[in-house]
Parts: sequence; C-alpha cells; structure tokens
Amino acid sequence: MNTTLTSITRLLAREGLLADSANVFDEAGANGSGGAEGGVSADVCGVDCDSRHAAPGHLFVCKGNAFRASYLAQALAAGCVGYLCDEARAGELAAHCPQVPRLVSHDLRRAMALVSAEAWGHPDRNLGVLGITGTKGKSTVAYMLRSILDSDADGTRGAPHTGILGSIETFDGIEREESVNTTPEAPDLWRHLHNAATSGLSHMVMEVSSQALKYDRVVGLGLDVACFLNIGCDHISPVEHPSFEDYFESKLRIFDQACVAVVNLDSDKADVILERAARCGRTVTFSATGQGAGGAPAGAGGADVWAEGISSREGRIQMMVRTPSWSEPVTVSMPGLFNADNALAAIAICEACGIGRERVVAGLARVRVPGRMELLPTADPKVTGIVDYAHNKLSYQRFFSSMAQEFAGRAIIAVLGAPGGKAYERRRELPQEASKWADYLIYTEEDPAGDPVEEICSQLAAATPAGQDFEVIVDRPAAIRRAVELAFGYPQGALVCLLAKGDETLQHVGNSFVPCETDGTLFERAVGERLG
Repeated sequence: MNTTLTSITRLLAREGLLADSANVFDEAGANGSGGAEGGVSADVCGVDCDSRHAAPGHLFVCKGNAFRASYLAQALAAGCVGYLCDEARAGELAAHCPQVPRLVSHDLRRAMALVSAEAWGHPDRNLGVLGITGTKGKSTVAYMLRSILDSDADGTRGAPHTGILGSIETFDGIEREESVNTTPEAPDLWRHLHNAATSGLSHMVMEVSSQALKYDRVVGLGLDVACFLNIGCDHISPVEHPSFEDYFESKLRIFDQACVAVVNLDSDKADVILERAARCGRTVTFSATGQGAGGAPAGAGGADVWAEGISSREGRIQMMVRTPSWSEPVTVSMPGLFNADNALAAIAICEACGIGRERVVAGLARVRVPGRMELLPTADPKVTGIVDYAHNKLSYQRFFSSMAQEFAGRAIIAVLGAPGGKAYERRRELPQEASKWADYLIYTEEDPAGDPVEEICSQLAAATPAGQDFEVIVDRPAAIRRAVELAFGYPQGALVCLLAKGDETLQHVGNSFVPCETDGTLFERAVGERLG
C-alpha cells in the first residue's frame, strides 16, 4: 500500500501528534483538522529536512532555529508535495504558500521520525540493524563489526555489504561521506536505511548517540541488537544534557526498541544497565576481566563472552576468547589494551546474531578504524606518533594508561583542545587527566564552533595542574609541528599523541565546516621537514 499525504495525516492523528492540516484530501474525515474536499493526497516516497536532498514525491520538514522560508521554496521547486512544521511556524508558512498541503505538529521531532519511517517504507525491516551506544568506543566497535560482517564465511575479505552510520563516516551503499552528526536527523537516517536496503546491503551498523535517543531521532527504528558499552560523565552542558542522570537515562532508552541487548559487565552502573536491558527478549553479556556482576566468574553466572591472557604488543592485541559457541585465540590489528573491551563487544554482538567464528577472527585480524589508535612510525624508531579520537575524560583514562604501558620509558607529548558550544566540563577535566600521564601538553584548536579558540585554550590552561609543562598554540598545524620538534629533543624517545580530530578533514569554525588536513598528514609532513 502506497504512503500518501492522507495516510501520513492519519498516522499523525492516530499518534496524537497532529495539531492541524490543510490542503490534504481526507475522504473519511479522519484527520479532523482541516482536511478539505478538493485537497491533495499525493503519494509520498521520502522525507527531507535539508532542501539539498529534496526530490519529487517527498515531504519537507521545516525545522531548526536557522530555518528560513526560502528553504521550503527550494524544496517545493525540487518537487516536494507538501510540508510538515511546528505550530510556531504554521502561520508564517501558510501565508508564504497558502495552497501547499501542510501538516502541523505540536511535537515536531517525534512526528518527523514516525513520518520518515513510514514514507521511506520501513527499510529497517529488510536489514540487520545493529545499534551501539556508550560514552567511549562506539566508532571502534562499529568498524570492528563492519570488518567482521564484510568477511566471507571462509574468512577472506568479501564484497562490502555492511553500511555504517557514525561519527566518522556515513556509508549506505549509495552515499559515502564524512559524518556531521554521530546519528543523523530522522529524515536523513531513514534515507540512509532506504539506500542500504535498496542497494542490497545486509546490515547497517550505527552509533546511537544520547542526543539521538533524547531528541527522538531514532523513534520507530527497530534494532536487532542494542549494545551498551559503558557510561561516564560527558556531554553535560546547558545545550546537551543538564545532568548525568539525564545523559544516562537517554542512553538507556536504546533498549526500548531492540530485540537483543548486549551489555558490558565491566561498565559502571552495570546493574542498572542490565535491569533496563531486561526489556529486550534476550541479553548477551561480555567482560574483559572474566567477571560478572557481583564478581561472579565468567561462564558461571558471569559474562557470556570473555577473554583471558590479554596482551598488546607492536600495535596488535592478542587474547584467548571464550563464547558459548567457540573458544579460540584472537588477534586484533590495533594497539591499546582497552580495545580488547571493544573487540569483545563486537564478538558478543556477533554471538547474538549468529555470526560464525571464522568471520569474527578474520575480521578482527585486519580491522582498521580511520583516526582511531593509528600508529605513525618515523625513520627514527625512538619517535612515534599516534592519532586517536580520544576527546573526553573516560577516553583519556583508557588511552593514556594504555599508551604509558605500551610505550614505557618514552616521553609523552599530547596535542589537544576542546570543542566550542558543548561539553564544557572537558575544558576542566581534560587538562587534569592528561597531566597525570603526559610530559608536555600543547593546547590548540578543536572544532571551536562559535567560541573563540583563544578563550577555550585559556580555560584549558587555567585548569592545568601546577608543575605541568604546557603551551598554547592556537593554529593546529603549528601545534603539531611544535610537538614533533619537542619529540626529537627527548633522549629517551617520545610518543606524540594527536587527539580528538582523528581522520577528520573539516574544522567546525563559526557556523561553517572549514577544510583542514588530517592530523596524520600534518605529523608526517612535520617529521619529513625535521629529518630532511
């Protein structure tokens, strides 16, 4: 049955989300809100909230503080058959285009999500959708899963048949681009799912952010598996979550729409997470310590998936993995002992999905995550760079403790910043945490958005513990050159840690995203200049 303006109107009315409508034909009078004889009931095959994606047969959503009526005009010119807006904009837009079919909702975010799922044809029903949330590790687990799922049954690399939606990259079988949001707005999310299903992908692996859960971006999405990695204090600010409790509760909502839960028993508040996960039909647990809630041994009331003998050497992790289905040594082609947790999360998700041992082992042996724990060797073996997206207190704790162990004896130089307009607690927490491990800190630009970089760096400097060596270099390329210069001056050798930007090629400055070179490229050029 085709989706039409009439059926969408009825959906919103049924869900109690329809405040008003006009110019929409309603043969049964079901909408009760202005449906008129002679109105329009055109087929609807998609929903957009960005006029650049507008297309014939789509419904356009008018949202956001920066929205202008000209965007609607562009969408209608591109073939959109009507629009959805909130009550605050209804009068203005009705005057702007009085004859155009319009739907008005008093809860635009929820309405947008449900309408998007309906118009795009619920493509999640034809995909294996795997959702991952947590304070740290979402991107790494997502790429581990993609590497596994793109391996053939015999362990060899197969053709790409796994989409990914996350903070690094968006790939849906048709579109491939650097991501802007960790989890897209609902119209974009469902467009990507539609692309994945129609292009023949079998799975969509997606990071599910607390913001997406809190603000209803994923309402109506069916998850085959919902994985909860960990919880720490992050994203607490006037423009994100007002408190840790709000942040935690937002993340727990992921279990309200999943068939199977996957839970890390080593996480803080694991008992609360497990209680909420019980809403799913099945729960699979994992642990890197081999323990369960209350300290129960793995396999005896403890974790379903666990590991023994975890070690990291020369950029690779090795461990003996045990699951209900198999036990075997596993090698992960990434440094960082904490990535054992992420690998076990991916393995537990595969256990929940019935993915075989051969694909798991082969996929983890060759996984690469752009900008995550990427080692940058130099011609001088005493100096090494590493690029990582570590950007909050929990990720700093894991990153630095692992690097101090794996590169014992070397000086640690860290290039870091903090974002503008959000997560203000990082400007205090990051210098304090980094100072526990690093010999030298350089504060620089990291997506300042609307805040002056100088102001952010000044706040980082003010929070730096007494006695810690640091300097401020606002220009990020210059900061990386300075870090390389310092590294070659340490007789014991040095590890240069380039944090938060990873493989990104854009800086968020003001209201724009400005092209920039990756940290890895900047490091390699600085080393080349140094060594001639």
